Amino acid sequence: MDDLDLTARPAPTAQRPLLGTTVLLIEDSRFASEAVRLLALRSGARIRRADCLASARRHLGLYQPGVAIIDLGLPDGPGLSLIEDLATAKRRPLVILGTSGQPRAEAEQSCLAAGADGFLPKPIESLAAFQTLILRHLPRDHWPNGLRPVGSDVISPDRLALCEDLVYAERVLEDPNVGTDYVANFLQGLARTCHDPELLAQSRGLAQTETDETRPKLQALIADRLRETRQVV
Repeated sequence: MDDLDLTARPAPTAQRPLLGTTVLLIEDSRFASEAVRLLALRSGARIRRADCLASARRHLGLYQPGVAIIDLGLPDGPGLSLIEDLATAKRRPLVILGTSGQPRAEAEQSCLAAGADGFLPKPIESLAAFQTLILRHLPRDHWPNGLRPVGSDVISPDRLALCEDLVYAERVLEDPNVGTDYVANFLQGLARTCHDPELLAQSRGLAQTETDETRPKLQALIADRLRETRQVV
């Protein structure tokens, strides 16, 4: 793991335009995190991950990231609360981005209203879109010199991370103190990230209801997807 002394910043290059930038990703999905990790590494950035608000605040107590990417739906609270705190913090990240698998218009508006600089809709898989959005909000002295080639690369996360996410959702759902809305929304984000329209439709429908049958329906949905995913992997 990189040393936490992040004061020395190498100069970015056209091929690695985020070289010297540290990205802190606050994201509970391993599949989505793997996508961002690949994009960050391809861009030359350091990448660190927190899977909840409490972990994110521990990271922020140790160092100041150049970029914070914050998922709106986290297991211990809304990501919007962290966006609001960071937007007015003395040690504000240079770039604050929200991300979500919820419908873009409302989620993006909420992020910007909370103080984010921009919004990354899921799936996050385009290298050009990732680099362009971050560079748009970084100070010019963080930009690479000269022309930057804009490629059309699209990354594909390891499917094993998808299995891990489904196992996580299955385990969380066993906790009666965890609301079914969190799990249903988690599955929506996962469905967008892995391009699964059937999972998206089913999880969206379950997110809109809260009955005695919602939890067992979610459990059955996760079990089916987990079985199918393991067969592919």
